[in-house]
Amino acid sequence: MIGAPLELLLSPWAMGVFGLAIGSFLNVVIFRLPAMLERQWWSDVASQLRDKDSFRRTFSAEAPPGLDQAGSALRRTIGALGTLNLVKPGSRCPACGHDIRWHENIPVLSWLRLHGRCSACGAKISARYPLVELSTAALFALVAARFGAQPVTLLYCAMVAVLLSLTLIDWDTTVLPDVLTLPLLWAGIAAAALGWLPSVTLPAAIWGAIAGYLSLWSVYMLFKLVTGKEGMGFGDFKLLAALGAWLSWQAVLPIILMASVLGAVVGIAMKMQGALREGRFVPFGPFLAGGGLAVLLLGLPAILDWIGWA
Repeated sequence: MIGAPLELLLSPWAMGVFGLAIGSFLNVVIFRLPAMLERQWWSDVASQLRDKDSFRRTFSAEAPPGLDQAGSALRRTIGALGTLNLVKPGSRCPACGHDIRWHENIPVLSWLRLHGRCSACGAKISARYPLVELSTAALFALVAARFGAQPVTLLYCAMVAVLLSLTLIDWDTTVLPDVLTLPLLWAGIAAAALGWLPSVTLPAAIWGAIAGYLSLWSVYMLFKLVTGKEGMGFGDFKLLAALGAWLSWQAVLPIILMASVLGAVVGIAMKMQGALREGRFVPFGPFLAGGGLAVLLLGLPAILDWIGWA
């Protein structure tokens, strides 16, 4: 009697519908989290500008006149912006400020009904919003089909949601926020420690995290020593460490290989089309996340066989 409801709730169709709702929330995370972090960074700057002792310790010099006033003015400006988190303010049109009502916020359907435009001002609403919702639904359904009516399906869906958020945040901002990568890392280790991940033991998760972090950190340091430039951000190390924790140390090199090949192909294509300006770079995080999703959905043995490492 208990198994039947569980099979229904964790079926691909049910998880797909659940994914639509989660995808709608992910749109909020992807859009607001970078802005929230930037506000926090500027707030930290304002605090440092007001702290003359901190300035003296950092620069070994006295703070110039007026620096504390600039910090106070910056803090007042930030305070005047109002509350911004994942809950407040409610969703609204960025063009006219129209508060989006519940029937205008139904995943995919509302966008189609409104023909991708604001009901108040007619401003265009990006197609990326329904695409994120559909992508989340498809990935949740694939996870459910892959792992069946098991609690681990919910764990992997949570992992997928975080990876999708990180992918689009990194693509937009070239930043992989610690507030997402670090909980993902520790959640993978904790899930392995509790025996919740099939075929991933606690030692495999720990060594996966170590291998993921140190592999890219080593490449970063070698590149910096040779060229004097930074080839990638520390967020990439943490993301691969998290993937290693969830998928085991054996998945680290296949993920790097797939991410490198796909990233090179996309980067060259963008360069040829003029979409990649001089001095800019393609963020590596989305391709790491893509490699991790491939291992999760296809299985590590299939990936190893495909690249000839079986």
